[in-house]
Amino acid sequence: MKILSVDPFYLRMPEITTAADGTQDTLVVRIRTDRGIEGWGECDASPLVSLAAYCCPMSHGNIISIRDSLLGETIETPEDVRRLHAKALRNGSDIEQIDHAYAGADIALWDLVGKHLGKPVYRLLGGKTSHPKTPYASVLFGDTPEDTLRIARGLRERGFRAAKFGWGPMGKKDAETDVALVRAAREGLGPEPELMVDAGWAWGRNVEAVLDRARRFAPYRLTWLEEPLFPDALPEYGRLAGQKPAVAIAAGENAATLRQAENYIDQARLSFIQIDAGRIGGITVARKVAERARAAGITYVNHTFKSRLSVAAAFHAFADFEAFKYLEYPSSGSALSEQLAPGAFDRDGEGRVSATEDPGLGVTIRPDCLSKYAAPVKIDVSGQTIFSSVDA
Repeated sequence: MKILSVDPFYLRMPEITTAADGTQDTLVVRIRTDRGIEGWGECDASPLVSLAAYCCPMSHGNIISIRDSLLGETIETPEDVRRLHAKALRNGSDIEQIDHAYAGADIALWDLVGKHLGKPVYRLLGGKTSHPKTPYASVLFGDTPEDTLRIARGLRERGFRAAKFGWGPMGKKDAETDVALVRAAREGLGPEPELMVDAGWAWGRNVEAVLDRARRFAPYRLTWLEEPLFPDALPEYGRLAGQKPAVAIAAGENAATLRQAENYIDQARLSFIQIDAGRIGGITVARKVAERARAAGITYVNHTFKSRLSVAAAFHAFADFEAFKYLEYPSSGSALSEQLAPGAFDRDGEGRVSATEDPGLGVTIRPDCLSKYAAPVKIDVSGQTIFSSVDA
């Protein structure tokens, strides 16, 4: 098969707010071949910045757009997906956004090859059996403990076995407020579901503050405390681990390359490493991190706060790792994220999520959603159009 088109779609809600909600807009990528097979992927990054990496004019041999790297290429096997990943990143090595942007294309190519070969992506990656995961509802803290209590009760009523609350007012006032938020989340969920807290970098490089909060949060039986420090605070994360905090520490969603993820594994000494396939360069790299985490004795968890298309990509990257049981599962996203690929990777009667044996990622994109939320883009340079959005 030959690649005929590489089409990025910029989608957005009518209004964008400052809330830490990555479902308000997105960049979806469609790749089509001369045999009529198409694959879909999604990036978790600034859509227009990423889109530029698909169409920017060549500056020199290290700044060649993703689209120019892929058009006309042969795509038949998993090895072709890996080969094209290496080619596109080499050609775009001086494009700072290249890993984030290429994630969408990489995911689309795995989807496409899976459909071509009639196999789910996790099997293309070498997996023999897909193991069910425990989805944890991923939501924002309410503005107050009372709001958080209401949200948590709603998740319990929906049957979630685990939930993560993050951002919002966490870390912005004082320790008492932080504890009140965590207490409300635990009360609302009840005693049995697992509870995770995402601090959203609240304490910067202050290891002592994190140790204090971990001690205060411990009575509420947290599975982990996520990103309490800045993403680049690797020495501080290492020092934190050395002082054995009362709650396990998770981080890593900001890793944009394999090397950055390895730094988290080697230097931060985390209990859980969280990787976003839509940021780190796609399924190809996410899979490598999962393998590296297993070798290091660290639990791999996906980071996902987009549509079910991204959930599917994240799942396939570690579907066959039985020991890695948690699946971040956005449950309070925008209408855009809910409508893009509905019905895929739903929870079963036991509240767990399993991969299907459908070819590719196992999701279906709704064209009406693409049309409804499309933000058409046209880029002209010196009177020449270098990019113009296509119809879905």
